Amino acid sequence: MCKVRGGDISMIFQEPMTSLNPVYTVGFRAAEAILAHHRVSERQADKKAVELLDRVGIASPARRAKDCPHQMSGGMRQRVMIAMALAANPKVLIADEPTTALDVSIQSRILDLVRELQQELHMGVLLITHDLGIAAEVADRVSVRAQIRRSAPGVPWAPA
Repeated sequence: MCKVRGGDISMIFQEPMTSLNPVYTVGFRAAEAILAHHRVSERQADKKAVELLDRVGIASPARRAKDCPHQMSGGMRQRVMIAMALAANPKVLIADEPTTALDVSIQSRILDLVRELQQELHMGVLLITHDLGIAAEVADRVSVRAQIRRSAPGVPWAPA
């Protein structure tokens, strides 16, 4: 499963601050993901981590690689998560609410980035979202799961 998780399938989690360890620099975390899936030296992994940070649009990536997550904005942390997810060149990228808690302009940039990387790397993207506007803008196909639960007696159903 280690080959599949992070290798064939990678994930961008909803809230990067809960996924990024505040003790480690973002460059260390990205390099760690590279070392887990490629046979490279630590120096090569560090270089590739900086390249990934650059690829996802982080300005001054070599300098920012030395920053801890709390030193970055929400949009930058989300870009770090995307860089980490791309470290193993996955076939499928699962994005769980990747734009939650980001302002609209950052949200748009993150979605554009995911779309560009999807086309460039020929990878499938499974986008999980509650925002049907985002789904309509990004998706080729949409699946909606409606949860219906029983309500008070005499009422046949109620939306969840």
